[in-house]
Amino acid sequence: MVNLTQDNKWKKLVIVGDRVLIKPTQPDERTSSGLYLPPGVQEKEKVQQGYVIKTGPGFPIPVVADEDEAWKEPQENVKYIPLQAKEGDLAIFLVSGSTEVLYEGEKYYIVPQHSILMLEREEDL
Repeated sequence: MVNLTQDNKWKKLVIVGDRVLIKPTQPDERTSSGLYLPPGVQEKEKVQQGYVIKTGPGFPIPVVADEDEAWKEPQENVKYIPLQAKEGDLAIFLVSGSTEVLYEGEKYYIVPQHSILMLEREEDL
């Protein structure tokens, strides 16, 4: 068995299709007016934010292959339209469209591309 480290722990995960793995940011314990919120209040919000950890390949597009020689085995050539989200982006997403998962004792969301409302990227677009 291979020990997981920060360097290789994400290599084992394969995100499928147009989905994105997001680690939610820590919610604020207080409101802007200074009220303390009980645990779990921010988790029930309809919109949350987090950092993109890993993305899927994108939307699959089948490639039309020329079958000129019947004796050849068909090859499955699939191309993908890449996703807008990239690793390291801060994403604001709809919780209702996402799936909450626990991986290595930490909470993550698997979010389809259409549930992401906005991305904040450090580099210029």
